[in-house]
Formats: sequence, structure tokens, C-alpha cells
Amino acid sequence: MKSKWRMPHPATMFLLLTLVVIFLSWICDIYGMRVQLPQTGEEIRVQSLLSPEGIRWLLRNVITNFTGFAPLGMVIIAMFGVGVAQHSGFIDACIRRGLRNRQEKRKIIIGVILLGLLSNVVGDAGYIILLPIAATLFHSVGLHPVAGIITAYASVSCGYSANIMLTTLDPLIARTTQEASLIEGAPQGITGPLSNYYFMLVSTFLIAGIIYWITRRSLLPSLGDYHGNTGAGGNVGSTSYKQLSHKERRALTMAALVALLYMALIFCLTFTSFGILRGVNGGLIHSPFIAGILFLISLGIGLTGMTYGFSSGRYRKDEDVINALAQPMKMLGVYFVIAFFAAQMFACFEYSRLDKCLAIWGANLLSAVDLGAIPTLVLFILFSAVVNLIMVSATAKWAFMAFIFVPMFARMGISPDVTQCAFRIGDSVTNPITPFMFYMPLVLTYMQQYNTHATYGSLVKYTWRYSVYILIAWTLLFILWYITDLPLGL
Repeated sequence: MKSKWRMPHPATMFLLLTLVVIFLSWICDIYGMRVQLPQTGEEIRVQSLLSPEGIRWLLRNVITNFTGFAPLGMVIIAMFGVGVAQHSGFIDACIRRGLRNRQEKRKIIIGVILLGLLSNVVGDAGYIILLPIAATLFHSVGLHPVAGIITAYASVSCGYSANIMLTTLDPLIARTTQEASLIEGAPQGITGPLSNYYFMLVSTFLIAGIIYWITRRSLLPSLGDYHGNTGAGGNVGSTSYKQLSHKERRALTMAALVALLYMALIFCLTFTSFGILRGVNGGLIHSPFIAGILFLISLGIGLTGMTYGFSSGRYRKDEDVINALAQPMKMLGVYFVIAFFAAQMFACFEYSRLDKCLAIWGANLLSAVDLGAIPTLVLFILFSAVVNLIMVSATAKWAFMAFIFVPMFARMGISPDVTQCAFRIGDSVTNPITPFMFYMPLVLTYMQQYNTHATYGSLVKYTWRYSVYILIAWTLLFILWYITDLPLGL
């Protein structure tokens, strides 16, 4: 899978992107680029990173930019649990128990895609936990492990708005839509957390079908067979199909019981009268459960793996567990290097305010266009997809875009829930190809465990089809839905 794209190492790429951001901030500051926040009227001007104040800021914050990089702590915590599950042999035992032969490829691909699409129920956990497990599952049935990583990544990122359940993103987006709908007396319509539920439910199956088709018809043939080692995951990619021994089956049963007890405990602490994991107002949006969901998942995986390890005889003392916790850190050494340069780039981009200025400038330009309802909505979807390439946070983008486009489309007779739905399509489809994705360093690190030549170019080479095809199909579904006047949600 040697890439024909002569891209630099991921760490070098993020360093070069940082230099580009610094240069652009300097140029835009010279020309006095500025915009106004639509919801407050506050003026935002690009800040140069080459000004005396910009240089002082950079020197003061190099270390805190890295240590404050949001995915860093999340990745370490998540990999503790996954590391124990892999090192103890629990993941390998589950695969051997669930797969009886190598003809289970179709089930594995579909399973990874569905898990990726549903993972946004618990926020960003899918990016961290699912990708290495997907590589293991694909390799276990003779498929290329990088294909598992890419399939899982495309499922988590492209389908980030689609789900059959309410996600943590729905109430946050809806709240901003409700506030924006009050401007200029725009019609309220349906603006609750479930205002796009019907459409996103159907979209889940549409996206799953497209990802499966691209994976089978394009991704797997282009990657070919995998003949390398299994990477730094211990049992990752094990292709042993010998039957589970009596001790292993007993250990698997014990691990399953511990997992069930753990889930029952979390359920009781969250959804009963003893709900200490709920928020102070009884909700879940800003509750300890949502804030600590990644740790809770990692702890559950770790406890299950540790139970299997001791029950099977692989672990005999606490030192074995500590070694399991340390195992993923060997792989993360490369991630730390990439993340350091990525963190500087993200911090410089945020400090310069280039992202907000460019996005608001483009939004103001688009708001002057009036080609009719459907063409303008399609342009809005495309615009959201382009903005997502430089500003990936959905809530941050919608925080100012809603106050421009909800009133604008309301004047055209388009309700806020339709505008919100169009935004969410564009906001999702370009996630796999943007270099500004927070989890891009981790994805590249996972890929380099199986292909040391993997770069950002390698990733885009295989993910652009997912973005383009899903954008086209999802937009067509949206147009059909709009024309037939079907309800988008509850």
C-alpha cells in the first residue's frame, strides 16, 4: 500500500500547516481582515502570529498548547482499557468465539460500519476505541487491517450526524437553532432535539449502504492482501482459529458476567433514583455520565479484560496488569510526536481567528445569493462542507452560522429545522478528508502500525470517495425529502 502521493510525515505536515497559518495570519492582519459576529455584533479581526504580541503568545503557550490538546488525555485514558483487553487475550478470545471461519467477512464489515455510525451516541469515543478494534477484526478474517481503520473512520466521521438514537450533539445544535429562530420573527417550526430524527434515521441506513459498497468495491481491492506484522497491539490481528479451551471459555464467561454487572451498575447510577451520574437538573447533557463517558467505557473494557486475564491464567499478579496498561504507550510514542505539532497548529489557527473570519466572510457572501429554495439549500450544504475543512467543530460553526442562515432561509419560507438539517449534512461529509480533524494524528498513528509509509495523502487517497459519494447521495435524499414535504422529525 505504498502511497504514490509524495506527502511528508504526518508530524512534518502539521509543522508545515502551522507555518502556513502563521503566514496567512500575517497577510490577513496587514490587510485588516475583520468580520462581525451576527448574534452579538462583536467585531473579530485576524490576529497576526508574527506580531510582537503573537510571538510572545506562542512562546508562552507552546507547552500548554500540547498539554491542553483535547484528544491527548482522552486517547491515553481510552488506550489503557483497550490495552488491557488486547494484552490479556480477551479481544482475541471474543473473535475466536464469534467467528468460526474466514467466510465471516461480510458480517465483520457491516458490524464495523454500524458500530461507527452509532458511536456518536457517546461522543467521540468511536474515533479512539473503535479504530484499533476494527483493524483487529478485519485482520482476523483475512482482510487488510488498514481497511478496517479506514472503514471505521469513514463510518464515525461521515455519519457523525446520522443515528437511530438521540446523540449528545442533537440537543446542542437544537438549542442554537431555537435561539437563531427568534431573530427577525423567524417562524419557530420544529426546533427540538428530535427535529431531524426521521431524516437522520433513514440517513443511517443510506450511509451504511454506501460505505459498505465503497469498502467492498474500491477500498479492499486497492489495498490488497496484508503480509506485514501485527503491529504493537500484542494480540492484534491474531489469526489463530483453534477452538477455545475449557479454561478460556470459562474465563470468557466470567468476563461477560463482570461486563454485565458493570453495565448494570452504570445504568442504576444514571437512570434510577440513585442517579448520581446525572446532572444537577436531572438531565444528561452536562452530566458526569456524558462528561466521563470515555473513562467509563475504558474502565469497563479494562475490568473485563483484567477479569479474563486472571481467569484464564495469563495474569497472576498486579505487575501483569501494569505491563498491559503500558503496552499501548509504545505505540503512542509516535502519536505524541504527531500530536505535539498538531496541537501547535490548532492553537495557532484558533488564536489567529482565521477560521471564524473566513467562515463568517463566506457565510455573508452566500447569504446574498437567492436562486430559489432548493438551489440555495444545495449551495448551503456545499458551503457547510467546505467550511468543515477548516473548522470541524459542529457546535462552534453552528453558533454563528445559525444566526446568519436560519433568518435568511426563514425569509424564503424555509423552516429552521430544514436549515439545520442541511447544515448537518455538509458538516459531516468532509470530516474524513480535513487535516484539521482533532483525531487525524491518532488515525495516522493507527495506520502507521501496519504501514510505516502511511501519510495524510494515503488517508485522503482512500477516504475521498466516501466523502464525495455520501455528499451526493445524502443531498439527493434531502432534496427528495424536501420536495415530498415529509416531516424531518418530531
